[in-house]
Amino acid sequence: MSTPFSLDMQGLTKAFDGSQILRGVDLQLHPGERCALIGPNGAGKSSLFNLVSGRYRADSGRVLLYGRDITQCSPQQINRQGLARSFQITSLFPRLTAFENVRCALLWTLGYRYAFWRRLGQLHDASARAQAVLERVGLGARAQVPAGELSYAEQRALELAVTIAADAAVILLDEPTAGMSRAESAAMVALIREVTVGKTLLMVEHDMQVVFDLADRIAVMDNGRVIACDSAERIRANQEVQALYLNRRRHG
Repeated sequence: MSTPFSLDMQGLTKAFDGSQILRGVDLQLHPGERCALIGPNGAGKSSLFNLVSGRYRADSGRVLLYGRDITQCSPQQINRQGLARSFQITSLFPRLTAFENVRCALLWTLGYRYAFWRRLGQLHDASARAQAVLERVGLGARAQVPAGELSYAEQRALELAVTIAADAAVILLDEPTAGMSRAESAAMVALIREVTVGKTLLMVEHDMQVVFDLADRIAVMDNGRVIACDSAERIRANQEVQALYLNRRRHG
């Protein structure tokens, strides 16, 4: 029996107020693969992310995570089954420290449930793992700094730490280098490459240098469909993709 895809999107459709946003998206990712999702604004990339991660429900189609149907699952259920995502806009708790943000993210993974009598400081395994994750993303020395006082690049690194804290097998990153300088983007690319070794990565990214540096395959979306999915070299040479981007530049 062949190993199932780590992430398998089959015929996904979604409409809002009568406007069709996704028009039958098919996309499969292999275990350990890094795939970048690109396309013009309004192509449906964020809507697809929201369907896969459980924020939206598909009108039709299925999402399979290692062969398990997660189409009707809540975001929390999907996360517990091994899929984690970050957001385009930082979604940290600004008054909590970097350490506390990461520790919150991994409590459920370690088997802890709400109990008003339990002191978080006594959860030594959670504390040790949170610190280890911060060290891994280069924020070990900033662990006790409130998230809202970190620099923008540090906040994005912290968001990545929160995303990987639960050790999910499939990771979705939504524009992880948005708003960064070239040097900051390069550092983030190196960090993402390191922390996603052996994991499946699907990312939305507009910086094509980041895409070509990270992705094994590139999926191109337009008008709610995946119109091409291939290696970077073949996507560059794809006439349909070239026409799409050339037309956007001419009429943009």
